[in-house]
Amino acid sequence: MNFAKSCAKLIGILVISAGLSTGVWAQAKMAKKSPRKLAPKAQAAAKPSPAAAPAAAPAPSSPAADASAGADKTISVEGKRDPFVSLINVSTGKGANLPPGKAGLVVATVHVDGTVQSQGGMIAVLSNPDQRVYFVREGDKLYDGDVEKITLDGVTFQEDSKDAFGKPIERVVTKRIYASAGEQQ
Repeated sequence: MNFAKSCAKLIGILVISAGLSTGVWAQAKMAKKSPRKLAPKAQAAAKPSPAAAPAAAPAPSSPAADASAGADKTISVEGKRDPFVSLINVSTGKGANLPPGKAGLVVATVHVDGTVQSQGGMIAVLSNPDQRVYFVREGDKLYDGDVEKITLDGVTFQEDSKDAFGKPIERVVTKRIYASAGEQQ
């Protein structure tokens, strides 16, 4: 009976140590793949001179370096796709490619803060999701449309977009200062 217990304990210890050694081996393998971060002085000392290594292969990059460089975030170090990243590229309407000023306002994302009647006509006060404020007049061009009509209670836009097949669509969007029940703002 004691012999059976001691054999079971020995087998359990061997299984645990085999699992730990596999984990240590995998960590050592990953450490060899990803470059270590050195202090700035150590990096300068560790850089080889151009004459010393003319045909040096580029060092493998880490996922953090790839993300900061703007690389595709769906590929991991092993070359496998991240299963939790969407396969469909979803655009939120805002991005770095929008021009500055009124020309970069997207009709779907603007919020009407107010309207003012002046001698030259109506002026609308719009804000974007970044909380920047813009003053627009009737006929001003936006990123995906035009300001069609400004009234005391809201603004009417002519939005130019495309459907799923690339066919151009023009639609009229009215945004009010104070949205009534059921209206989107």
